Amino acid sequence: MKILVCIKQVPDMESKFKVAASGTWYDDQDLAWRMNEYDEYAVEQAVQLKEQVKDADVTVLCIGSDKVKETMKKALAMGCDRGAHIADDESFGKEPYQIAGIVAEYAKDKEFDVIFTGMQSQDRGSGQVGILIAEMLGLPSISTVVDFAFEGGAIKAKRELEGGIRANVTVQLPALVTCQLGLNTPRYPTLPNIMKAKKKEMISTPVADLLKVEARQETEAVYFPEKKGGGLVLEGEAGDIAEKLIAILKDKTTVLK
Repeated sequence: MKILVCIKQVPDMESKFKVAASGTWYDDQDLAWRMNEYDEYAVEQAVQLKEQVKDADVTVLCIGSDKVKETMKKALAMGCDRGAHIADDESFGKEPYQIAGIVAEYAKDKEFDVIFTGMQSQDRGSGQVGILIAEMLGLPSISTVVDFAFEGGAIKAKRELEGGIRANVTVQLPALVTCQLGLNTPRYPTLPNIMKAKKKEMISTPVADLLKVEARQETEAVYFPEKKGGGLVLEGEAGDIAEKLIAILKDKTTVLK
């Protein structure tokens, strides 16, 4: 069984963000970087499937500059067998259709049985890439998966729907799955596996060799929401609070005028 898992390197969400000079993305200087949280669940599920199926093989793919290789090494230390680095210093400026097109072009002739992606990335949050990859490759897909099993050559999964409802879905291979938070418990790489990861194959491919589609979206501006005024808490006896409230309504609104 051949398995592909797609990951993205994103800033730590505790970082202090500011808008870049271009006005269309965030400034990536002085940020701490990590694997997209949704993708950690995808990597863990890919490795669990590898452990279940004899002779299964997992490739981890990531698009970005050379710095994303550090994040890829974590996936290799978690149990992936090799890395496919798509070298692109401008990946942050590519919209979901282009990213999906790059992955689909890479995967089209490699006959992967299962492709795992995160449900969405924590920075762009479009939730489109995984499903677009499946459409481009002509594969069935299951999105927002919170429970996964492989039985009798088929994937049996539970999807998270609105209002806490879950849907049971079965699909034959090949197929693509997008992973939701809570699907599993991602493992921590052990020191021996971290050392082994350094020796695993990682091949870089220029993005120009794989980008065959044109952008369909354009980011016009990135900005912080406008700050709104805070609430006012009135304290004291009921009569005093009522008087304060009436005074505020007369002063700040036209309700009592």
